[in-house]
Amino acid sequence: MMVGIVIGVWIYESPPGVAANVSDPTALLLAWALGGVLAFIGALCYAELATAYPRSGGDYVYLSRAYGSWVGFLYGWAELLVIRTGSIAAMSFVFSDYMTRIAPLGPRSSVVYAVCIVGLLSLVNVRGVREGTWTQNALTVSKVLGISIIVLIGVFSTLTPGSSPSASSISSGSFPLAMIFVLWTYGGWHENAYIAAEVKEPQRNIPRSLLFGTGLVTLMYLAINWAFLRGLGFQQVRASQAVAADVLSLSFGSAGAHLMVILVAVSALGAVNGQIFTGARISYALGQDHWVLSRLGTWSERFGTPTWALITQALITMTLIVTIGSRDGFETLVKYTAAVFWFFFLLTGVSLFILRWKDREQARPYL
Repeated sequence: MMVGIVIGVWIYESPPGVAANVSDPTALLLAWALGGVLAFIGALCYAELATAYPRSGGDYVYLSRAYGSWVGFLYGWAELLVIRTGSIAAMSFVFSDYMTRIAPLGPRSSVVYAVCIVGLLSLVNVRGVREGTWTQNALTVSKVLGISIIVLIGVFSTLTPGSSPSASSISSGSFPLAMIFVLWTYGGWHENAYIAAEVKEPQRNIPRSLLFGTGLVTLMYLAINWAFLRGLGFQQVRASQAVAADVLSLSFGSAGAHLMVILVAVSALGAVNGQIFTGARISYALGQDHWVLSRLGTWSERFGTPTWALITQALITMTLIVTIGSRDGFETLVKYTAAVFWFFFLLTGVSLFILRWKDREQARPYL
């Protein structure tokens, strides 16, 4: 689940932006390694929170305990109306924009694809946890295989040493800006905390999933960036508009562009499905605690899933797609969600220390 959410389309979009703000290939790889270290530190924080409070809902649970139920209530509403639904809608537009290149469906092709994929994946997750996880695993394996292909092309690349300029001939740019691109690409590593209540032996397996998942993502990001450097050279990575497609064209020619479209579409699907799966658990926890939203807190005995939370989340997401998303799609939706997301993310980080002081007697198995 975690790898499938984190490894999205950004790993195909961010490397040129990172390269443009560092001085040499070593600094490029260092930036990606540093991003992995920061994500790992964040995973340590969530490992403590998730094992101390192994309930579905993740940040909702921690914020409610640290600051009061009213903050948790606001966060749950923000997830349902802005953060989660907006993120699902944004990522669905990435999928639909690339699919439109292969099979356009008319002037509103992106909107049609986005609505259909949100509806289909929500239905899959309504049908059962097993169906949702099978879908997620299949999409994750597909995107890992895609990255592996790019890495193998880099391994067997015949780039001449003179293809990449010396560090002295390149301006260094802004390393902090490079890290913004890096951290954005690592986003999503905390998602497994939302399903803590559904994990067997959560005190053991939640930390393992967070820490091993973060480590695996870091290794894969370092490997694919090394492949970009090996295949294209540092200067061409900086200048590339589609770095992965350029690497794929080394072995597949013009077919590389079509393969790239498929890789991005699969990556976007994995992110959409994972966010649908985990996001509904936040709404479910909200409904469990607040009677006015009690319908969201019902668990289907037939399917073993938070059916009403999934359906409500899907309907709001589709509404965002056909209203806000119809104006510039992905970019508009990112602006719609970013500020609210980072505000609550900061509050969750601070809650770790507040809860250590406030709940001194609470068992923390991870520690």
